[in-house]
Amino acid sequence: MPELPKIISVDDHVIEPPGVWADRLPARYRETGPRVVRAPAEMDFVGGRFTFRMAEEGPPCDWWVYEDLRRPLTRLDAAVGYERDDVQVVGVTYEEMRPGCHSVPERLADMDANWIQSSLCFPTFPRFCGQTFTEARDRDLALLCVRAYNDWTIEEWAGGSGGRLIPLIIVPLWDPALAAAEVRRCAALGVHAVCFTEIPPRLGLPSVHTDHWDPFFAACAETGTTINMHIGSSSQMPSTSEDAPAAVGSTITFANTCFSLADWLMSGVFTRFPDLTIAYSEGQIGWIPYVLERADTVWKENRGWGGVADRVTRPPSELFREHVYGCFFDDPHGVRSLEEIGVGNVTYETDYPHSDSTWPHSRELAERQLAGLPAETVEAVVRGNAIRMLHLGPDGLWTGAAR
Repeated sequence: MPELPKIISVDDHVIEPPGVWADRLPARYRETGPRVVRAPAEMDFVGGRFTFRMAEEGPPCDWWVYEDLRRPLTRLDAAVGYERDDVQVVGVTYEEMRPGCHSVPERLADMDANWIQSSLCFPTFPRFCGQTFTEARDRDLALLCVRAYNDWTIEEWAGGSGGRLIPLIIVPLWDPALAAAEVRRCAALGVHAVCFTEIPPRLGLPSVHTDHWDPFFAACAETGTTINMHIGSSSQMPSTSEDAPAAVGSTITFANTCFSLADWLMSGVFTRFPDLTIAYSEGQIGWIPYVLERADTVWKENRGWGGVADRVTRPPSELFREHVYGCFFDDPHGVRSLEEIGVGNVTYETDYPHSDSTWPHSRELAERQLAGLPAETVEAVVRGNAIRMLHLGPDGLWTGAAR
């Protein structure tokens, strides 16, 4: 196999430095906006979810505090550098994390060590699609927090990276018109990627089967902004019972992506917005061929009574290949199915710094899984498709950054 092209990872994460909001909110909000405090943490896993509370005794932990929310930073957030068996849901401080979790120079060094040229990073405290601010009581402050995060990720995180860190914005999900305005504001600054929830009703929001989101979708289509949906961006992970261990949900995380893709393919959104692009993050890809096959069968055989005859005018598999990207980091079955999925619909990720991350072995893993494939296929999967999806320069760098 020729030398592996430098990877563009479309799913990594940033742990926001403590000053993101304190440095950017108006003075009157700096004591009520998101801020970091230090206190011990107690944690449990109950009903398929981890629960957290501040404690009086124990090792120190850094917490984000905002309205009634107390959100600790955990080793699960910043797992790189630890042996797998040492990755536990325990509280950590910034000093205990690998600096690349939150600092640009160290992140770039860790990318170099992992054969990564460029990286798209999801937020941590705002959660994967900004749910933290959508759930807030004070919507005026929440909107300022959304804009402050976006300004930080554009100006400091991506802007200080020489084009290697690609900005991914959040929007005020509680108002599609405001969301559309934020997409356009950031697109004017060179941003072409926005977070969205995989299953909106799980956040108490209208589904993609309504026209509620049309202003937001229209803004994304007009500006070439790809809608990125990370597993867990519905604030629920799949599981089977309240007493199932976390490993059950971790095994079937792709199910949320599967449900979401069926929603979008049968929604008619792609009929109304033929220039819209969506992308799924951390959902892997091996399950996609069956879902497309089944969706085509349902569309052909059952559309008379299935409620889609007037909104889905073409086979779902065709819509998928024109509008949807999936991504993977360790999916040998998916690699064997690339032709069925569509070589042009698959991207690569490393999930830095989470517990599933392949850092610092992403290059070796990609070389092993992609061995024997044509050079042009490897190029498309590890970088070419990401360049097209994110409107990067031909060199794989974000063109809105200082170069």
